[in-house]
Amino acid sequence: MDKTSGSGFGSKANYGSGFFHMRIKLPDRDSAGVVTAFYLRSNTNNDHDEVDFEFLGNREGKPYTLQTNIFANGQGNREQRMHLWFDPTADFHNYKILWNQHQIVFFVDNIPFRVFKNKANIGVNYPSKPMQILATIWDGDNWATDGGLTKTNWSFAPFKAHFQDFDIIGCPISSINTNCNSPNFWWNQKKYWKLSSKQRKKYEEVKAKYMTYDYCVDKSRFSTPPPECFS
Repeated sequence: MDKTSGSGFGSKANYGSGFFHMRIKLPDRDSAGVVTAFYLRSNTNNDHDEVDFEFLGNREGKPYTLQTNIFANGQGNREQRMHLWFDPTADFHNYKILWNQHQIVFFVDNIPFRVFKNKANIGVNYPSKPMQILATIWDGDNWATDGGLTKTNWSFAPFKAHFQDFDIIGCPISSINTNCNSPNFWWNQKKYWKLSSKQRKKYEEVKAKYMTYDYCVDKSRFSTPPPECFS
């Protein structure tokens, strides 16, 4: 990314479910204002679905923030933020998204740190549209670092994010009759409907140690927590 443009790449196909993997090494030095993203997004307009990894840069020596967000039917505002327990600029790390009709799980180095359950039965929108897999780097200095107060230092441009092993294990949408919720796909089987007890323990540990923001407990935005926030 430089002053004229960001960049990115994506899958040729759209997918209806799956397990999506990317190894990423983030821009080093002064990366304030720089957003590196790995995400799923439907090619629809106002009612789009989206599942986001967003890495928010910072001044040199200060930690990156990993923000996740989920849009369903155009409704987002489900941000969670955390600091990582390693330097994401020093080497490649594994970032994964599991998406089936029961849950969406975000993983860092095989550790689950966010779970979004399908609660359509109580009126919560859940991503269900075919989505493309995308990776981008772009200028977000109007919001990404300190709420937009810390701006991009263009003397460090171009900013470079490195990607490896773009691995898609998913159900491509090849026809209108594609059933991407079929148990014939391993990620839809009952084992993947919820975290295992071992995964749940790691999930709770990471949330307790590293989470810095959760929309579910932000009373300035939601006087009553959204319904998906209740177990």
